[in-house]
Amino acid sequence: MGAVRQYVFPTARIIIWAVIAAALVALALKGAELDPPDALQPTGEITEAVIPVEKGSVTNAVTVPASVVTDPPVEIKATADGVIAEIEVDDAKVGKDTRVLWIKSEELVDPVVDVDEETGEETVTEQEPKVTWTSALAPAAGTVDITVLKDQAVTVGEVIGTVSPGTLSVSGTLTADQQYRLVGATGKARVTLKGGPAPFTCTGLTIGEAPAGESVGGEDPMAGAPEAATGAVHCSIPRKVKAFSGLGAEIEITNGDAKDVVVVPISAVLGTAQTGRVWTVKEEGAEPEPRDVTLGLTDGLQVEVTKGLKAGERILEFTPVDDGTEGGVDCSDSAAYDQAAMEGDMDAVRAFEEECYG
Repeated sequence: MGAVRQYVFPTARIIIWAVIAAALVALALKGAELDPPDALQPTGEITEAVIPVEKGSVTNAVTVPASVVTDPPVEIKATADGVIAEIEVDDAKVGKDTRVLWIKSEELVDPVVDVDEETGEETVTEQEPKVTWTSALAPAAGTVDITVLKDQAVTVGEVIGTVSPGTLSVSGTLTADQQYRLVGATGKARVTLKGGPAPFTCTGLTIGEAPAGESVGGEDPMAGAPEAATGAVHCSIPRKVKAFSGLGAEIEITNGDAKDVVVVPISAVLGTAQTGRVWTVKEEGAEPEPRDVTLGLTDGLQVEVTKGLKAGERILEFTPVDDGTEGGVDCSDSAAYDQAAMEGDMDAVRAFEEECYG
């Protein structure tokens, strides 16, 4: 027994440790022979998202940043040539069509010539000029300010004073996208004054050209360069609403509401107003085919298709990438790929991965 303990057990332990060591060496060598995956080679497959065309509802509501402004004075113009004969109202409040002054016009009358039948002698009798009195009326209700003097000569159409209505409006500028969405909008809008009363309805909504040099946005440095304004919106504040010139505001204009119509995401359409193009997919694995469509209302997220597409058809969720070259992306231009990734241009990233790493 002593010999077993002295020679057999130590020998068995040595053998066991030797086997374990050999196994570990073999495992290490086997792992080292494995080829590591290429980190630059994508392991996923890029596929184009295909979605079914569905029906839904679209409310075309545009919210425009605006501000409260004082309505400008309205000009009073002379309605005849002549002199200011009498000023009836100045620096006072009047109603619309109130007479504010008189204009006296004189027209020369030809003299009367009498001829004596016996002697042939002519007698000329001068005539008094023909006098016409014309009144000038206030074109709007408000405070009158006459800018001419009594006995001053004026000509028809000349500005002889102003009427300050003392009313307020909200005014804002529009981007090209907003202006397209508001084509044909008239009537009323909903206004919210910052720090003011509850939202209210304003009237007399008008949409016109933007003042020269106006832009939209630009106050937030993170938002990028301001976008040039292409239009302006104006709406009158009711007199019962308490407001002050210079207050910030928002104008919400609803220009149409469509229900149970064909709608698609705006990401699926090339174009956002009147006409556009989508890419249809007839069956799984088929090449997308471009199709021209007629567009209706949009809410900024989805757009109504009034012609060219039916519910149940399949289309690409995103319009195909157009890199502007016939040869596609340049796989040797790694800087362009990095730039697209930093800017979050996933269409360009997908194009690179499909062309260069697919």
